[in-house]
Amino acid sequence: MSFQHRTEADQLRAAVDNGGTAVLSQVLTGTGGVGKTQLAADYARAAWEDGSVDVLVWISASSRQAIMDGYAQAGAEVLAEDPSDPEHAARAFLAWLEPKDGPKRCRWLVVLDDLADPADLRGLWPPNRHGRTLVTTRRREAALSGEGRRLVHVGMFTPAEAVAYLTAVLTAHGRHEPANEIHALAADLGHLPLALSQAGAYLIDTAITCANYRRLFADRIRKLADLLPEPSALPDDQTTTVAATWSLSIERADKRRPVGLARPMLQLTAILDPNGIPDTVLMSEQARAHLAGHRAAGHQESAPVTAEEAVAALRVLHRLSLIDHTPDTPHHAVRVHQLIQRATRDTFASHEQEHLARTAADALFDVWPEFERDTALSQALRANTAALVRHAEDALFQDGAGLAVLFRFGSSLGESGRVAAVIKHYEHMATLAHDRLGAADLYTLGARQELARWRGEAGDAAGAAAAFEQLLTDELRVLGPDHPTTLSARAMLAKWHGESGDAAGAAAAFEQLLADELRVMGPDHLPFMTRASVATYRGRAGDAAGAAAAFEQLLADNLRLLGPDHPSTLVTRNDLGNWRGNAGDVSGAVTAHEQLLADMQPLLGPDHPYVLTTRHDLAYWRGEAGDAVAAAAAFEELLAVQERVLGPDDLKTLTTRNNLAVQRGKAGDAVGAAAAFEQLLADMLPVLGPDHPDTLTTRANLASCRGAAGDPAGAAATYAELLDHTLRVLGPDHPRTLTIRANSGRWLAAVGDDVGAAAVFVQLLADTRRVLGVDHPDTLAVRAAITGLRREVEDANKPGAYDPDLALSLSGLTAQLWKAGRRNEAVTAEQEAVEIRRRLAADNPAAYEPDLASSLAVLATLLAMRGDLSEALRATGEAVELYRCHIARMPSVLPQLRTVLDLQADLLEGLGRAGEAEAVRRWLGESWLPSDSPN
Repeated sequence: MSFQHRTEADQLRAAVDNGGTAVLSQVLTGTGGVGKTQLAADYARAAWEDGSVDVLVWISASSRQAIMDGYAQAGAEVLAEDPSDPEHAARAFLAWLEPKDGPKRCRWLVVLDDLADPADLRGLWPPNRHGRTLVTTRRREAALSGEGRRLVHVGMFTPAEAVAYLTAVLTAHGRHEPANEIHALAADLGHLPLALSQAGAYLIDTAITCANYRRLFADRIRKLADLLPEPSALPDDQTTTVAATWSLSIERADKRRPVGLARPMLQLTAILDPNGIPDTVLMSEQARAHLAGHRAAGHQESAPVTAEEAVAALRVLHRLSLIDHTPDTPHHAVRVHQLIQRATRDTFASHEQEHLARTAADALFDVWPEFERDTALSQALRANTAALVRHAEDALFQDGAGLAVLFRFGSSLGESGRVAAVIKHYEHMATLAHDRLGAADLYTLGARQELARWRGEAGDAAGAAAAFEQLLTDELRVLGPDHPTTLSARAMLAKWHGESGDAAGAAAAFEQLLADELRVMGPDHLPFMTRASVATYRGRAGDAAGAAAAFEQLLADNLRLLGPDHPSTLVTRNDLGNWRGNAGDVSGAVTAHEQLLADMQPLLGPDHPYVLTTRHDLAYWRGEAGDAVAAAAAFEELLAVQERVLGPDDLKTLTTRNNLAVQRGKAGDAVGAAAAFEQLLADMLPVLGPDHPDTLTTRANLASCRGAAGDPAGAAATYAELLDHTLRVLGPDHPRTLTIRANSGRWLAAVGDDVGAAAVFVQLLADTRRVLGVDHPDTLAVRAAITGLRREVEDANKPGAYDPDLALSLSGLTAQLWKAGRRNEAVTAEQEAVEIRRRLAADNPAAYEPDLASSLAVLATLLAMRGDLSEALRATGEAVELYRCHIARMPSVLPQLRTVLDLQADLLEGLGRAGEAEAVRRWLGESWLPSDSPN
């Protein structure tokens, strides 16, 4: 291999030249192919050329006999010993190396290349403080260090060194490849010097490009040996291909105690993550069963393998540099070069591949905690599962036996906030499961269910609900109504209906599901999640106090049955704190989250998703409590952690950025908040897309900040555009749409467009009453906006407090809207006034029925002018009856009654009911004053 200068060369020269009397021998250790021999040769050549050594001896140390032969040859050449007696010549040479008295002492360097076994040097280490010994070996036993010897680990090329080397090789043969392809190929080969050398020779000999070579290399069907030169065409006098370079080490490892376990252990590591395998996976019951079943011939296959023996097998592989085993980093205890893995996998028969894949899948699933509290362990398990899928996906889907770990992998991805990745995972899994296992298979249905769920989590609530409706139909047909998978689909369907805006419907669906779960699973079933969902959607439907009370009871049951540290208990405490805040107890919400964080962080660690969620909610409630500065500081600290743990594009990270900007705005920095929202929106669009609900919310917040910063016209225009977009994406009834519509109305009012604002609020009031109910806080807020009462409705139990004023305001808006030509909105405004007065009249007929009759008369007139004659006729009929009930007490309403009757007659004629119209007109000619009424 042509020599590439590297930092290890300088380090080696410094170590050898400056070792002093304490360190006389340097032992270069590392796996095969890292360039140990080249480093030793480079040092030896330089030492000889600069005259720093008088005698240079190079010996192949593949066996004790080879070492003795090398010493004997040196004895013959340096001392003229008789070569026919190699034992004597060797001993004479070693004796000559001993220090001698005299004015001049010989400076020598002995290189023992490729030492196969440390035992081969027992009694044969060259001794002399005036000489130097350099050993290269794949071994790293303790016997190689101490007593004046130092182990020097030789690793891979750095990325820069690998690229420089490969570029130089290709350039020397007139080849010029794109730099990005050379970088990528170097990474594909793990920056292993020998692999780079042989791949470069292959590129030159076959005249293929780096890009094409990488495509061939990525093909799992092709063996590594097929992508390297023939043995006769190896470059730089090499004798062994990369594919074969570790075979002898594996054979030697398998002969070490515990005999026969090294090879099967290496095989298991070959389909896992090269960058770190948890020790628990390789010492699991499944892994040890694999080792026991694959011992070398001549051993009792039925004998179980202990955990200690599994560790011993790892240590053997470590000592021969086939793996790196670092027990003090248990989550990444075993690292193995990717080409060692590739060469090992190339030896698998198909049945071995299937067995190893299932063993690894079962081992990963077995050690995966049900509740993830160790972020580093979760990341390692996900990385190993991803590697297993890359190397043995077909085997996992053979009969579905290894798929449980793929569901656990998906759940872990989702719990860590990687929503886009989990969607991609389940899309792929659902397709493969359908193709390999069939549409009715439980794994196929399960993958579809998870895919629909995470699409909803990504923001497509309506799409998730539609997917669950179809899935539920299929599961009812295949599994029946009481199967746990069917019940789970019902829960997801209810949830995503709720997230689509139908909170009341979701609460009702969860209540029915709760009853069915108890019926099917019995009284011992613990339906905590379903109970939490019932409470959540009751709260979202407007009953925040009821939701808080339900979570208090749920928390008591969690504590009693599961204990204080159970994840369900911790999540329930977080939910309870939020609903206390939503019910008006903001300080209680802050206290609850502070206490929860203090309990949770030591238990789960600072980076756990539950901890990050609680920190987020605590910051939010601090802001709601009025301390925007402290809230902004808390969000800023949280953001740094989320960007490190979850990544900058994670949905939770983006949400924190949004809330940080909100609090900055509340703290008085409207300009800074607007700039933050602009940057956030730019970052959100490529990640979430323009239609994601969180993208829409960020656009709304940006518009509000622009308005607060002095540009109300810009805010109003932005809201107008946003409202059109939101209506298209979410529909008119989604909670986010209702919020955006309300803000749109407020900014229209801010720029003086009272008619436009009135139109927005009137239609919004009708929709909030229909969607949320008359007593929902959002409905009350819209009423307050319409009446001009710029204050919070403090007593939700008295929603009629402002109804008379509201009805009067609506009737006034009716005239303005009609005059402005907005007839449909005018009709809606008067319809709302009618409904309010109808409610008031039910409680106090004498006081409010005349006003109700007046509103009905106006509504009838508007409907008639709009051409809706049948609806107008119904309104006149109700108005006439109300007037007749009160005319004796209030004869002043007689003119209004006559006007309504005139309209009624005209409507009847217009509908072709001439006889009835004539009867009304005759009625009009009579006296309407009762005999006891005043004249």
